[in-house]
This record gives sequence, C-alpha cells and structure tokens, in this order.
Amino acid sequence: MKTFHLQQSRTRLPVAGVPMTDKDFLEKEINAWLESKERRTQVVSEAYYNGHHDILNRKREVVDGSGEMHKVNRLPNNRIVDNQYAKMVDQKTNYLLGRPFSFDTNTNKAYDDALGGVFTRKVRRMLRNVAEMAYTGGKAWVYPYYGQDGTLAFTSFPAHEILPFWADREHTELDAAVRLYPMTRYNAARKADTVYKVEVFHAGGVERFEWQNKKLIPDTDAPPGSHATVTVDGEEKAYNWERMPLICFKANNRETPLLRHVKCLQDALNLMLSNFTNNMEEDVRNTVLVLKNYDGTDLGDFRHNLAVYGVVKVRESNGVDGGVETLEIEVNAENYKAILDLLKKAIIENARGFDAKDERLNGTPNQLNIRSMYSDIDLDANEMEAEFQAAFEELLWFVNQYLATAGKGAFDGADVKVIFDRDILINESEAVDNAVKSLGILSRETVVKQHPWVSDPAEELGRIQKEEQSAVNADGYRDAFNASRGGEDDGTKR
Repeated sequence: MKTFHLQQSRTRLPVAGVPMTDKDFLEKEINAWLESKERRTQVVSEAYYNGHHDILNRKREVVDGSGEMHKVNRLPNNRIVDNQYAKMVDQKTNYLLGRPFSFDTNTNKAYDDALGGVFTRKVRRMLRNVAEMAYTGGKAWVYPYYGQDGTLAFTSFPAHEILPFWADREHTELDAAVRLYPMTRYNAARKADTVYKVEVFHAGGVERFEWQNKKLIPDTDAPPGSHATVTVDGEEKAYNWERMPLICFKANNRETPLLRHVKCLQDALNLMLSNFTNNMEEDVRNTVLVLKNYDGTDLGDFRHNLAVYGVVKVRESNGVDGGVETLEIEVNAENYKAILDLLKKAIIENARGFDAKDERLNGTPNQLNIRSMYSDIDLDANEMEAEFQAAFEELLWFVNQYLATAGKGAFDGADVKVIFDRDILINESEAVDNAVKSLGILSRETVVKQHPWVSDPAEELGRIQKEEQSAVNADGYRDAFNASRGGEDDGTKR
C-alpha cells in the first residue's frame, strides 16, 4: 500500500512512538470491527430478516429441588416465528423503491437517453435490493466497475462486509475501505472449505489478502491491482477513479438498522405465540390431578397408564377410598389475542410502517384519512430519500465519467434529479378529478407526472404529442381535400 497510508487517515491518529505498519494497523482494525456491537447487530438483522430468530434457540427449563434451572425434554417446546420485522422491511422498501424511479434531466433528452442505457431494469432491481439491505444493515454499498464488454456495471455489498475509514464525522467522504467476505474453495481432498477474502480499497487501487487466524495473508490468486480495467483501442489499461468507487446508501443519517427499533417487540411476539401453543398442547397438564391412594409409587407409570389406557388404578387404604380429583387450569385465549394485537401494533409504530387493516380504510376513505395512515412511513421515507439523493449524486459522478470516456456525451455538471415514485394507496377518482381541474392552471407535464395512471411521464407526454400531431395532420388533410374540391361540402359531419 505505497500510494496510501491508512494510519494517516483523517479520522485516525498516527501511532505515537510505536512503529506500526499499515498491515499491522489493518489487522487491529479488522479484529476490532469483527467483534464490534455494530457489526454484530448488522449480522443479526440479516438473520432476523431471513427468519432466524432467537426463539429458535429456546429451551424449556424448570426449577429443580435445589433452585437451579435445568432443561426438560418432555415438555412441548414450540418455537414459532411470526416475522413482522421482515414484513416491515419489505413494506418500507417497496413503498419507496417498489415502483421504478425516474430521472428529471430538465428536458435534456440526450442525457435522459444515456441514463436509460445505464440504469437498466437489472440495475434498478439491484438498487431496490440495496434499499432492503440499507434497512437491515443501516446502510449498504454500491460498487461501480467495468464489465467484460467495457460497459459500466454495478454490484452491491451488505453493511457487514464493509469496514469504512471515513474522512469526516458526517460520513460523507471515504479515505479507504476494507471488504471481508467468505468464498468456497475446494481443497486437495476435493472437500469444500470456506475461506475469507479481504480487499482493501484506497486511492491507489485495491490490495487483496486472505484472512487466516486473525492475520492478513497476501492473496496469491488475486494480486493487487487498479480500481478498474478499461479497454481502449483493443488494449486493456488499468484505471483508477479519482474518487473511491464505493457509494454508501444509508437508511438514515445515524446508519441505524431497523431491527434496533423492534427486536424486543419481535422477540416478545414470538415468545407469546410459542407459549400459547405450548399451553394448548399440554392437554394433560391443563388439569392438575390430585391422587388418593394411587396404586403404585412411580409417577412415570401413572402418566404412561393415563396416556396409553386412559384409566388409573386406585385402591382403598385404611378405610379410605382411592380416587382422582382435578383442578382445572384455564388457558384464556382472549388474553393472548389482546397481547398479540398490542405487540403487532407496537411493531408497526416503532418501525414507522402502516397498518393495511387500519380502521381508517373502512368504507370509502378520503385522501386525508389515507395521508394520516401513511404519516409515519412518509416521515421515515423522507429521511431515507434525502440520504439516497446524496448517494445518487455520488453514483451519477461515476456514470458521467463513463459516458464521457465511452464517447456518449459530456454531462458532468448537468442538472438531474432522481424522482422516487412512492407506492402509496390513493383515492384514484379524487386524484384524477383534481388532475383534470388543474389543467390550465398547471403545465401539462406537471399534471401528467401527478396522474395516478401514469408510470412513465416522459413516455406519456410523447404519446400525447404524437396523438396531437396525428390530429393536426388529419385536419390539414381534410382542409386540403376540401380546398381541391373548391370548398364543396360533401355532407360528411366532422
């Protein structure tokens, strides 16, 4: 790493009086990062989204005679996951990026066409997944690179794979970054092993290592290189970007994963569902059996006879008749239902989502009621959109550099705005009526962009212009035809 000294990063103090190489410094930083609470939360958030919750590790325990807890295997141990957290992540992701975003280039058609060639459906799908990873990890990363065909491509990295070295407190500029990720490699015995690769991104290129026993070992399979390889006149040339080719897409300015707001509530929901199911399955234990003169001393035999034969042998002793009495224990399902409803509502509120079964949607809701229901998710989406707008500004710098290099136009500094089409429930008849009433007051372009039936405003405006031109041509043809006939009326109604 001769072109960049990590220890001189603007957010790191140089080592005082103790010699330390960049390799030593990186090993210390990576070890601390792998054991950090922040990364642990990011890994757990990803696991929770995929359904791997703490309830799955639950054990049934009881207090023994000495007052200690010990595991019991013969009791029902349901471990139910009702993944409301994943539902909130999907809801919030699709609310902001479920529908295609667009670019407003201020009528710069050449730039609009060039962006359309870069941001294909594949890239837009990737950016939608970036939003999902931003909610689960607090942030996600996009890496621009050149594909084998020489075109600009993008890939994404989750938060738990990237250790950033920021240049400022606001986390807006990178000095360097480390990526650590697992790979599968077959050994000499043809068995699959998991190895951990490390890539160090800095101003001078990319250094590559393997992570073994908490140490960085140079990667013999992938030597150090540049940020990208560009084919110019049939020759491959190493190319380093002027900026760090890692763009951070944040869910919020604190880079907080969504799970931090709802984990305790999600765990309580899983626990209550599991406990309720356990209580319902413990059918024999719903009644406490009081034994009188039981014919036998082993309670295990008693439970076996009761379960297998459905009868219990009792006897008369000292003139006292034997028998079995019961103490009923009632499981009140309504109590569980009330708590479960409260927990689900609390998860929605703390995750800043919306309840699709909200009472305000009963009947024919007006737009004011709908907006009220979406107020929390709108506030959260506003913050994420602000962060994504800044990230897109960084991303578009790389796009503009590529377009200039590929000879597709010089658009550096061109005016462009990213338009997010939020997937909000609306009263369509009310929205259409307002759009029609706005014609003549607002421009046609503004009205078309706000119309609920329009998914691509530019394409729709083009259709309108084409229809108007066809109408003008048809009128011109009729006028010319009548003029050639000396203005005679052919009786055709127009």
